[in-house]
Amino acid sequence: MIPLSLLDLAPVGDGQPPEQALATTVDLARRADRLGFVRFWVAEHHGMPGIASSAPEVLIAAVAAETRTLRVGSGAVLLSGRQPRAVAEAFGVLGALFPGRIDLGVGRGGGAAGSLDAQLDQLGAHLTDPCGTALPHAADPAETWLVGSSTASALVAAERGLPYAFAHHFFSPTDAVRALDLYRSRFRPGPTRAVPYAVLTVHTVCGEDDAHARRLAAPALVPALGVGGLGPRNPFPTPETAASLPWTTEQLEDAGRLLGEQAVGSPATVRRRLRDLAESTGADELMLTSNLTSREHKLDGLDRIVTALADVERPKPATAGLPR
Repeated sequence: MIPLSLLDLAPVGDGQPPEQALATTVDLARRADRLGFVRFWVAEHHGMPGIASSAPEVLIAAVAAETRTLRVGSGAVLLSGRQPRAVAEAFGVLGALFPGRIDLGVGRGGGAAGSLDAQLDQLGAHLTDPCGTALPHAADPAETWLVGSSTASALVAAERGLPYAFAHHFFSPTDAVRALDLYRSRFRPGPTRAVPYAVLTVHTVCGEDDAHARRLAAPALVPALGVGGLGPRNPFPTPETAASLPWTTEQLEDAGRLLGEQAVGSPATVRRRLRDLAESTGADELMLTSNLTSREHKLDGLDRIVTALADVERPKPATAGLPR
């Protein structure tokens, strides 16, 4: 089976306390661990009542403590709002606590586009300087990844020899095929990878059938499209509330297009879409994510996905050996 991983944002539903969302994230990681997923990442977002993953280092520690084999990491720590030394220290501690299991996924976030290289230089210096003050230096440290959604970030990852995760799961994604082609063609061997290794993140909701999956996915589209005047400053509505909102014809058309770019549907539809995305992009690994807020819906959907993809092989020979 093609290697599968998960990205989670600890999404918060309307009327839910954040404690419930975070507990669901940990439960999802436990299930992924038992099902043989490769890694489990959490994202960093701020000022959004619908997302509880504002401190990824804390959530990574909680997830890693409750799992055995998963690589656990960030997708991504936003360097524009962080002190590189503090990031290096936090992930140094994580690497020492959970040897060989921590990924440090970093991204630009806000800030000047040209500052990413400088931010990576500063972070790299803190991570690798044996005489530096960003301690501890774990014997088996976190592996640094670059997370992005553009050809520019793909080129930075390639030139630095970093493994790369492309955020196709963003609604209205940019061209993943072109970005990953550039990444592979421009790759230079780096500190942890001699050859390129690319992960593709995909918004994935696997329902009992196509209609059921679209109903479950609708709450994620509400803030993206501004349905009923709701936006990122609101928790995610329930599927029932989302269905009752006044969707315009244009919003319904946009919703169909956005979901069509991802992997939302019955087990057969999700299988086909994930296989097609893996083949078209040449991704070495698929990282699945959703904004489902129900523990039951998340766990049931995960079981359906694994069953649907059980006999789907890699679309091409592995280019980077076994996933770290």
